[in-house]
Amino acid sequence: MSSPLIDDSSLPASLDAALRPSRWDEYVGQKQVKANVRIAIDAAKKRGGMPEHILFYGPPGVGKTTLANLVAATLESPLKSTSGVAIERAGDLAAILTNLEPNTVLFIDEIHRLSRKIEELLYPALESGHLDLVLGKGPSARTVELSLPPFTLIGATTRVAELSGPLRSRFGGGVYQLDFYNEGDLRDIIRRSALLLNLKAPEEVIERVAARSRATPRVANALLKRIRDFSEVHERTLSAALCDEACELFGIDAYGLTKDDRRYLETLLMSFRGGPAGVRALAAGLHEDPDTVEHIYEPYLLRLGFLERSSRGRILTQKGRAYLQGESNLF
Repeated sequence: MSSPLIDDSSLPASLDAALRPSRWDEYVGQKQVKANVRIAIDAAKKRGGMPEHILFYGPPGVGKTTLANLVAATLESPLKSTSGVAIERAGDLAAILTNLEPNTVLFIDEIHRLSRKIEELLYPALESGHLDLVLGKGPSARTVELSLPPFTLIGATTRVAELSGPLRSRFGGGVYQLDFYNEGDLRDIIRRSALLLNLKAPEEVIERVAARSRATPRVANALLKRIRDFSEVHERTLSAALCDEACELFGIDAYGLTKDDRRYLETLLMSFRGGPAGVRALAAGLHEDPDTVEHIYEPYLLRLGFLERSSRGRILTQKGRAYLQGESNLF
């Protein structure tokens, strides 16, 4: 950038909202998913109705929420957002569904967090547009059927295996997997974000940020903002050297790995001789929850090829050993 100090006065209060694509042509990557979803939307609009319910799954930060926003915008429908953990009781679900405006897109993030009881209440709402509520207890209990306005449910989850089969089968509009991003798409995302942030980022900076972004757009944008902050505080222009210096301070190496990732690999090597090691044993060695190990640490290490999962447990690969030994040019 020409000056390390920039003017953010034109940006919304939430930078995440500012950087989120608002049009389909701004959404980079996930081409097959986009094409399929657009077909569902266009077909529904021609019929004068709403698309069938849709489920997106994949790692955090790859665009599930953004796609839900784009679907609502394309349909010119209101968007109601909530999360699975926020819907604890039948009354919570009833309050949400009965207060929907007609033709609303209802987005439930981390939908796998719904209890089985809440899932069962959802079935008739998704299939036939009504909600069955049981009022009272014992012999005096009665069932009340509430008609619901037409709506499309978009579910998002990082753990699709935890959804019951009956719930997954209700997503007639499709169940779509969003995958990690390649560096080319990440560079396109970072260029756009730099433009929105009024940053003049050299191509070498864009390349470095992309390489350290763990194949995830959310991480790319967060890292770009942190490097921007570093350059402002030190009143220095963006450069490859500044980017490397900032990432060293942040504890992020050339592959996007942090000290926690390295601690995982080192524990697997030193405490378990490279494996195989069960996830619970690894979690105990790391003083972490097994879910954190499995869903936070491991996905990107698996993508890099530093780790393998087998029926006997986790195994450190030769590439992972070479990384720990400080070898370069692993890819």
